[in-house]
Amino acid sequence: MTETDKQEAAAQKAKRDAKQKESEKLLHRLIQEIDDDPNNYHTYYDLGALLVELKSYSQAEELMMKALGLFADKSRAAKDTLTYGLGNVYYEAGEYQKAIEQFNKVKDSQLKSDAYMMLAQSYMGNNDHKTALVFALTAAENHQQDPQVNQLIADNLLAVGSFKEAAEYYDKALASEPKNGHAQFDRGIAAVVMGEDATEYFERAKQLDPKYYEKGQVRLADIQAALTKKKDDQKKA
Repeated sequence: MTETDKQEAAAQKAKRDAKQKESEKLLHRLIQEIDDDPNNYHTYYDLGALLVELKSYSQAEELMMKALGLFADKSRAAKDTLTYGLGNVYYEAGEYQKAIEQFNKVKDSQLKSDAYMMLAQSYMGNNDHKTALVFALTAAENHQQDPQVNQLIADNLLAVGSFKEAAEYYDKALASEPKNGHAQFDRGIAAVVMGEDATEYFERAKQLDPKYYEKGQVRLADIQAALTKKKDDQKKA
């Protein structure tokens, strides 16, 4: 390991340690807030979200279930907020079907749009891109300029083979977030399939999100091979 590598590793460790200390500090504060005011359901939600961030999924689930037992019958807002929170726990834990069940229970009009987004992502996690697309488009009705929503729609359009429409939504997302390496790379994928020059998209993706770029190389090679085979077959026909 070079001296530069050692310094970089040390800096990353220091950053992780600082984040861990900050999280522990926040954890203790939220637990204290619950002790001081056990009737505030928002604190339970915040604590559950922090536990999810710390990847303590079983603890987060237990907390949310307990909170629902305490508050579900007291107000619709409390029930919906905590149900949404429980859905997030399952989503982050990769239990997409359980997440879908929770997000479908959310009735609050303000949370509903966010729930549609999470339903889209959960169905996407289950590789059900057609259903994911329906929920993503529904979420977009109230968030037409949201780059995250537009990217989600684009990702699912790409997955179902609607490349032209996917390109249009990636363009919308990139108009708001040009430094989104993930979207740049997948816009490049759409360009390749449509026979356009994708060089610029891939160069930006490599610069902005090198990990996603490297991960996508096998996928890109498979697509290029499939396109070459299709051209060869057409020549033979």
